[in-house]
Amino acid sequence: MASAHSTRRYPFRRLPLGRPWCEAIELADGRRFILRPMQPTDAPTLRRSFLTLTPDEVRMRFMHPIKELTPQYASKLATIDPEREFALVLVEAKPPDEALIGAVVRVALDEDGDQAEFAIIVGGDLKRQRLGRYLLTRAIEWSRKKGIAVLYGLVLEDNQAMLALARNLGFSRHPSQDGSGVVEVRKRLHPP
Repeated sequence: MASAHSTRRYPFRRLPLGRPWCEAIELADGRRFILRPMQPTDAPTLRRSFLTLTPDEVRMRFMHPIKELTPQYASKLATIDPEREFALVLVEAKPPDEALIGAVVRVALDEDGDQAEFAIIVGGDLKRQRLGRYLLTRAIEWSRKKGIAVLYGLVLEDNQAMLALARNLGFSRHPSQDGSGVVEVRKRLHPP
């Protein structure tokens, strides 16, 4: 990936692949991934990849413990309505039956289409590579292009890494009033 470009903001190299939202990513340790829109055929890979997550990683993303990603739930997650949803997956650059998904970012428009909720997960050994930051900036970019006024996410109060990332990207923090332990982070993308 000699022609790949990197920026000072990210410790990995990126190479556009000539399709919207698609690029090759090479980490400093040489591991290679493809960042691309999620596809319905990703459901089995989502299930395999889920098994590599720690219970705490699952809880941070889904807000409660989940033991298994059922085929039905994996299919629901992998099937994106392009008018109302956006999802990118970071997939190992390996044959499809061997590759795992290392990270996912999703955006779903609310009913009014003025606001959208994001969710993100970066698995185990990919943390501290600034991939979460990069994926969230891509979600912000898609949301701006879609004309979304406010992008928000629900984050557990003890997910300090996600709260710090949101703060660094200009999200404001709104604690829950119900004592649920969930914080809402919000970023205005367009004037009201």
